[in-house]
Amino acid sequence: MQQDNEAMNPGDEAPPNTPGAGEDLCAACNGTGKVEGARCAVCGGTGKVLQGIGGG
Repeated sequence: MQQDNEAMNPGDEAPPNTPGAGEDLCAACNGTGKVEGARCAVCGGTGKVLQGIGGG
């Protein structure tokens, strides 16, 4: 099994390409990637976070 070496941002709930996870807009910066003119620490400046989807 190959390990995914992509870095996770603090707001991510799962690594990229994880089954049951999908992209969502970062709530801290509202998808802009910036908070008060600086790079958002939650999403790493991407404006997106990986969230768990589905349920049961």
